[in-house]
Amino acid sequence: MESEIVISGMSGRFPESDNIAEFSQNLFNKVDLLTEDNRRWEPGLYGLPRKMGKLKDISKFDSQFFGVHPKLAHVLDPQTRILLELTYESIVDAGYDPVELRGKNVGVFIGNSSSESDEFYCCDPKKITEFSLTGSGRIMLANRLSYTFDFKGPSFVMDTGCSSGALALYEAVRAIQSNECEAAIVGAAHLCLKPGAALLLNRSNVLSDDGVCKPFDAAGNGYARSEAIVALLLQKSYVSRRKYASIVHIKTNTDGFKEQDIAFPSAAMQKRLIKEVYDECKLNPSKVSYVEAHGTGTTVGDPVEMSAISEVFCPGRENPVLVGSVKSNMGHSEPASALCGLAKLVITMEKSLIPPNLHFYKPNPNIKALVDDQVRIVTNPTPLEGDYAALNSFGIGGVNVHAVLKSNTTERKPTQLEELPIPQLVLYSGRTKEGVQYLFDYLQNEVPPREFFALLHKSVYSSSVKKPYRGYKLLVKDQEVSEIKVY
Repeated sequence: MESEIVISGMSGRFPESDNIAEFSQNLFNKVDLLTEDNRRWEPGLYGLPRKMGKLKDISKFDSQFFGVHPKLAHVLDPQTRILLELTYESIVDAGYDPVELRGKNVGVFIGNSSSESDEFYCCDPKKITEFSLTGSGRIMLANRLSYTFDFKGPSFVMDTGCSSGALALYEAVRAIQSNECEAAIVGAAHLCLKPGAALLLNRSNVLSDDGVCKPFDAAGNGYARSEAIVALLLQKSYVSRRKYASIVHIKTNTDGFKEQDIAFPSAAMQKRLIKEVYDECKLNPSKVSYVEAHGTGTTVGDPVEMSAISEVFCPGRENPVLVGSVKSNMGHSEPASALCGLAKLVITMEKSLIPPNLHFYKPNPNIKALVDDQVRIVTNPTPLEGDYAALNSFGIGGVNVHAVLKSNTTERKPTQLEELPIPQLVLYSGRTKEGVQYLFDYLQNEVPPREFFALLHKSVYSSSVKKPYRGYKLLVKDQEVSEIKVY
């Protein structure tokens, strides 16, 4: 359908994972991405949990490439720096040269809850400069992207706590549907640079003492904090050059008043939202093969969410509904968590295989649907049966978001070099010779879908002066035929 909105490009940084491919490999290999080290602060400081999910390296940035003044680069929020990189990467991943989108009506929608670097740069009055406001202010998480890439559409940051990234996705979809913008960058960012926020959460009894996230398990005792930054490009289907998945429908609501507390989730409102999503898009919930849940491992949140999920998805099914939460693998990245779940869904749909949950051994006895085997947690790589999958998210203030996605059913084979019926020519251009060679080496081991080669060739014909290295490679078994030159 021409009006269909698709995810056409995606990029991300996750704990111990510099990109989507590495993240995918870690998920399927059951790697626990929570680590104990002093990259942020000494483990156990102030009695905090010793383990946390952290990005590998946040110290580097090519300020010249992005046109950022060196003095500004020193006070630029690392969240902004990485969002600039990921926005570029997601556009390229969609098959575009960023130059092609300059001056276009592209929106930017970012989910974020804090800028700890802003607090740091402004704590000493003597160190505040004319660059501090435009360098570390939270508004720049979105506006800096619009400025750098010359996007003319809506541009703002939103904060609904843990559902911030999901709400950014909702706002972007709505803006494209209403023709406020022709495409959108959706992003979310979360870095844990200072122990203050962790201390606040720990004293609120929401963090796991052992620094392990155990969603839906009887031993669940809170969540482990984590960092993540994600960006994706949304477009209408008919103009996209790549289609990871279609967003069938997405909707949000808010709990409103609750007798218990503002932070206590509402099963009734989550159930209402989920039901409305499927009623409005006229899709039977039984068609959904997998639900990526919010699933933090807290004693209150998991039973409430699973109650809503089971009441909508379980009726009329012959087999249990499959559920998982990426927080079991990487911890809870708070405002970025929903887009991490979305990245996992894209990985699932691309491979037609659901990555496994970690730390699930015994069902939480307070989750009846689990005990009765109406819902099943995915603990081993499991084939995705069907085209539809769902994403559920809710925030501490009561903002709920639910989305249903449909996979791209394009034939994705062959996947091995020897399966190619004839040699495949590959053209590519990049900033460095090493970058072009890296891609060629990658293709020697894993052959992507044929549509991917068209995107690579497009990069050569539309490449800007920032990508002067051009090369070709002939994919043929047991031979090395390639050349790279600078122009």
